[in-house]
Amino acid sequence: MAGQNYIADRSLAVTVFLALRLGRPLFVEGEAGVGKTEIAKVLAAGLNRRLIRLQCYEGLDIAAAAYEWNYPRQMLEIRRAEVTGEAADLAEHLYTERFLIKRPLLQAIEPDLAGPPVLLIDELDRADEAFEAYLLEVLSDFQITIPELGTMRAAAPPIVVLTSNRTREIHDALKRRCLYFWLPYPDAEREREILRVRAPGVGEELSGQVVDFVQALRRRDLFKLPGVAETIDWLEALMALDATELTLENMRDTLGVVLKYEEDVARIGAGEGAEILAEIRGGA
Repeated sequence: MAGQNYIADRSLAVTVFLALRLGRPLFVEGEAGVGKTEIAKVLAAGLNRRLIRLQCYEGLDIAAAAYEWNYPRQMLEIRRAEVTGEAADLAEHLYTERFLIKRPLLQAIEPDLAGPPVLLIDELDRADEAFEAYLLEVLSDFQITIPELGTMRAAAPPIVVLTSNRTREIHDALKRRCLYFWLPYPDAEREREILRVRAPGVGEELSGQVVDFVQALRRRDLFKLPGVAETIDWLEALMALDATELTLENMRDTLGVVLKYEEDVARIGAGEGAEILAEIRGGA
């Protein structure tokens, strides 16, 4: 993971290693922006595997996640058969792979010359419980049953990473099929290390101030605490403004990069931001 510029602590690295060694799905929970999705991306890049992403949302169903039949193409085939007089045996080949649209779950269990792909099932907590139940068969036996074709099983299981922002609890039946890891916000030391890797060449003073400020924000009762992604975005925004240090002025000008609620921006910009700046400068 370090080779792909992902800074992980030992417990995460060990969990990822075990998921790969045991062939078990990895289920990662944590606040938004702490780097859950990145785990799948760095695994795909590091192992030179294809990344297949399934973004979950309310109402996600099998047609969008696994497969669906290409009905327009089937209709054209029916009309062609009627014109050519081949309609007699039409039913035999209307439901073949030729008319099958393969969605991420089905793509993930297909053979791949480069090796089993990395399947990212992102933000599972956004999907309905009915879809979560459907995943049990996929994650248990790495197979998908299509009534018209039968059961399609992966010759080699894909590497599966599931993420959740914990907006709702995921059922125990699915958790039991996975190795679990809670990814917290990084401490200051690890967040500085992340910035050194993700934004090389930036002065230690500026990156250190940004990290200390964000760490102080996370100790406050805000509507939405900033994640690592916001820390990186904020540092890049300050660099775009040629800032060499965090000042009251550039902090207020760029708060929308790191905070995403008007109430939080108003509160920090009005007074608490100045207090935090004084606090981190006093501690320097």
